[in-house]
Amino acid sequence: MTLSADEYHDHLKTTAVRAGFSFDEVVLPSEKTVLIDKLRFRYLDWGNEGGRPILFLHGGALTAHTWDLCCLALRDEFHCIALDQRGHGDSDWAPDADYSIAAQREDVRGFVDELGLGRFVLVGMSMGAINALAFAVNYVERLSALVLIDAGPEVRRRGSSRIRDFVNGGAKPESLDAIIERALAFNPRRDPKVLRRSLMHNLRQQTDGTWVWKYDRRRFQQMGEGHAAERQGLAEGLAEVTCPTLVVRGAESDVFHAEDGERLAQRLPDGRFITIPRAGHTVQGDNPKDLAAALRDFIG
Repeated sequence: MTLSADEYHDHLKTTAVRAGFSFDEVVLPSEKTVLIDKLRFRYLDWGNEGGRPILFLHGGALTAHTWDLCCLALRDEFHCIALDQRGHGDSDWAPDADYSIAAQREDVRGFVDELGLGRFVLVGMSMGAINALAFAVNYVERLSALVLIDAGPEVRRRGSSRIRDFVNGGAKPESLDAIIERALAFNPRRDPKVLRRSLMHNLRQQTDGTWVWKYDRRRFQQMGEGHAAERQGLAEGLAEVTCPTLVVRGAESDVFHAEDGERLAQRLPDGRFITIPRAGHTVQGDNPKDLAAALRDFIG
């Protein structure tokens, strides 16, 4: 983590207020690691081990920290755990560049087995939603509930291409100001001052003072025919997902439209669909307060 503990605490306090939260206490998660099939995975544990477990999976090019405010809002009632998936954040990159949905699904299985989680709630956004759905299709008996945020087996090409262009745009080290400028152009909903510190979780500084992203670009180069075939397999396996499932869309998302969410929820045995206002694709970053409230209502 690039931020110091004090900087991280101050950042959480500031972002919580700006997001409309009023926490009695702002606590930091425990940063832990676990070895799964020779890959080291880093995760954030927000405490309350006796509570009902929720595992959060981030989207592509993001990290476990994208869930910070949601976990802060829910930690008193649930045991919140956020994972850096392979090739992201401070988890290992796949040495064989295997970022298939199947490989990431098995990472989740190995992770929950290693932590000894029984039946748990699985929440995923974008890439994390696809991986969560893959887990549910294959291991639904492990889940008490599933939440899929702004993604499904089918996505809108225009919106997903815009994301791919952004994450591939920073292939070379850049100045922090240049990265912030590109990030704001991509998502103008974000506060520039808050964004500067938020990005510290996603970036690593080089010896010359420039910055690089903490994700393996090879993952985004694999999103071709094989990835599409895996998604099609998930679409064909929706009947297996018998646990209660909440499909969430950001009201301003260009990746996942309302009809996409409604159709996905209808195809699930126990699906329901909601829209979070004032949010684009990255719902947990754009409107964490309303998302946390929706998660609490659904899970509780």
